[in-house]
Amino acid sequence: MSHRILIVEGDSDLGWVLREALTTQGYVTENIEDGGKAVTQASSGGGFDLILLDADLSVEDGFAVCRQLRERGIDTPILILTGRAEAGDKVLALQLGADDYVTKPFHMCELLARIQALLRRARLSQLASLSEYQFGNIFVDFFKGRVLRDRQAVSLSLKELHLLRYLIARKGLTVTREELLREVWGYQSTNTRTVDMHVAMVRQKLEDDPQQPRYIITVRGEGYLFRG
Repeated sequence: MSHRILIVEGDSDLGWVLREALTTQGYVTENIEDGGKAVTQASSGGGFDLILLDADLSVEDGFAVCRQLRERGIDTPILILTGRAEAGDKVLALQLGADDYVTKPFHMCELLARIQALLRRARLSQLASLSEYQFGNIFVDFFKGRVLRDRQAVSLSLKELHLLRYLIARKGLTVTREELLREVWGYQSTNTRTVDMHVAMVRQKLEDDPQQPRYIITVRGEGYLFRG
């Protein structure tokens, strides 16, 4: 799992606990305690998949940070952490563009489940919006199931199209074989040979040199990464 999470937490001890828990789960994290710096970092193309945002920052509260991020067009999922239990605060967070809201103190297992749900929702949203894609001499229309290579039709199976679409939606990130089995095939399994065989077929049909692929790259010991 290669998701990047920005932790914006004013309590340095809790920030450390969050970082340790998320790192153990395979996430890549960055901790910032200052809201203004968080806005700058998230706006600079840091490639974060999710933002954990403390509502009770000392200098600039998380609600203001959330509003600034959305005003800047940052659509990264935001999960608000707060010690406030009032329903009005939850409504305000959602109105400002937060995607979820967890009240402190919380059980870490619940927080991890919320994070996983938000990341999955974001992936599904990316896939839903990905109708066409052009890379190199390849054009793909996912809605029509049409693939052209040098303007010549190429036949990809439905599963090969789904695999390609998922890799493109996660462009620049390493996707594990287990994640592909879960998200593309819809089941949990340790037998990843199915993924490897389908990747090999897609490479054979789309890559100029399948033995030295330009677009679907093998990340040894981890999975695959799409560049294009």
